[in-house]
Amino acid sequence: MRLPSSIFVSVSLFTAETTAALYLSSTYRSAGDQIWQGLTLLFTLVPSVLVQLTLTFIHRDLGRDRPLVLLLHILQLGPIVRCLEAFCIYGSVGRVEEPYVSITRKKQIPRGGQSEEVERQVGQAEGKLFTHRAAFARSSVIQAFLGSAPQLTLQLYICALQQGVSIGRGTLMVISLLSIVYGALRCNILAIKIKYDDYEVDVRPVAYMCIFLWRSFEIASRVVVLVLFSSVLQLWILPVVLLNFIVFFFYPWILFWLSHSPFPENIEKTLTRVGTTIVLCLLTFLYAGINMFCWSAVQIKLCDPDLINKSQNWYRMVVYYMLRFVENASLLLLWYIYKTDVYNFICAPLLVLLLLLAYGIAIFFMLVFYQFCHPCRRLFSSSMTQGLWTCSSLLCLSCNSASPQNRPTGKSPCPTTRKEPANDGAQDTSSDTTDDMPNETTYDMLNDTICDSPNEVSNNICGGINGDINHSVSCNA
Repeated sequence: MRLPSSIFVSVSLFTAETTAALYLSSTYRSAGDQIWQGLTLLFTLVPSVLVQLTLTFIHRDLGRDRPLVLLLHILQLGPIVRCLEAFCIYGSVGRVEEPYVSITRKKQIPRGGQSEEVERQVGQAEGKLFTHRAAFARSSVIQAFLGSAPQLTLQLYICALQQGVSIGRGTLMVISLLSIVYGALRCNILAIKIKYDDYEVDVRPVAYMCIFLWRSFEIASRVVVLVLFSSVLQLWILPVVLLNFIVFFFYPWILFWLSHSPFPENIEKTLTRVGTTIVLCLLTFLYAGINMFCWSAVQIKLCDPDLINKSQNWYRMVVYYMLRFVENASLLLLWYIYKTDVYNFICAPLLVLLLLLAYGIAIFFMLVFYQFCHPCRRLFSSSMTQGLWTCSSLLCLSCNSASPQNRPTGKSPCPTTRKEPANDGAQDTSSDTTDDMPNETTYDMLNDTICDSPNEVSNNICGGINGDINHSVSCNA
């Protein structure tokens, strides 16, 4: 059994960021900066409360007689207690023989066109550790994009205004950046394990490194662009932020309305329709917060029983990065035009070039991850290059079909690529080792709280290039 190191990292980042934020807010109070003190505390306490609610909801403590644990969550000490509990469970594994075990069935990643199903016994202690890992993976994402990302943007904005970086502010910014990147990394791993729930997934260290570099360059460049733009056009940053939030918040709801699907009722048995609506709104709000700073690996699909889009949509990813690159370039151009004398000590053209280059490097590491390091790339119905080439061809066709001079001829100057059957086994010859541990996100079946989802039957956008997974989900006994 693996050491719950991910839980320790999550709690360490949570504790360090909260401590640094409280110290920095005390310095703002001493200096008389009540506005900066209030915003710093706001971006610290609100995500902390959401993390406590998330851990309580996943562990279902409201329906259990655990008043001490609930009290510690109210005191914002829940993550520390959960971490100690997880390590106590890890230390007790193997000392006492467990009378009850559960059987999990997982498929191995196919090699040579064949996929074997492996059965494994999971004890109660091991299952509890899976629940702890799943809970902290979700809480890390919430802490990263609803707390650390706004906090980093605020502190960097203060640095731009005051033209200086104090030790406390610099420490908080470094911890916040690490928290955001770690949350984005957990989001990627969580998406992989949800999409390929019935497969044994083993993420190699090189894949972790690619994700870390991809998210670091993407998030850092995005935050700097927003801060530079807001430092010269303070009023116009609000429409930019609100437009991004509104678009990504309502996008899953619009797709749900167009699908004419019934209202989701299987989120939690004890929730009413109003409670389910609140949970879905919080989920889409988190989805909007993630897409504000980077591409969300977990795509929300409200008409699906698991609320997750399990298809690999290359077209949506290409459109997102194209529009985001254009937006970043536009914001930098406006900053360059309206920049004040505060930025005379830096070379503005070089800074613009470096930020655009950093975003391009992030896209490069993303392509490397999906093409060579993705643990389930053999299950793609189309490779990364084939999907991107098809997307670019479709975009080229749509642009040329919209031009009036091309409509009478009915011909397109951009040739379309013929879609060939994907031979995943021939494209990847490297061998992947599989971990003997079940996925972190599948322990809910041990508590008999989640039934296995049926195959997706709704139509996806650009279904021919989505790279849908051609496999059925089997019930895990």
